[in-house]
Amino acid sequence: MLKNVGGIDRILRIVAGLALMALAATGQVGPWGWVGIVVLATGLFSFCGAYTLFGFSTCPMPKDQEPST
Repeated sequence: MLKNVGGIDRILRIVAGLALMALAATGQVGPWGWVGIVVLATGLFSFCGAYTLFGFSTCPMPKDQEPST
């Protein structure tokens, strides 16, 4: 499984996932708040299936794959 979630994106996913789960646990949002588990997991594993489907990545390119100028 290749990483496709980088730095800031990863941090935001972890924070958002934890916030959604906390809101769901305290009853401030409906059961949809448990979607935070998926958001948290994508941040922890640095992999997003939707990014793969759309060919998107927020990870920096390795030095050997950078386009030449």
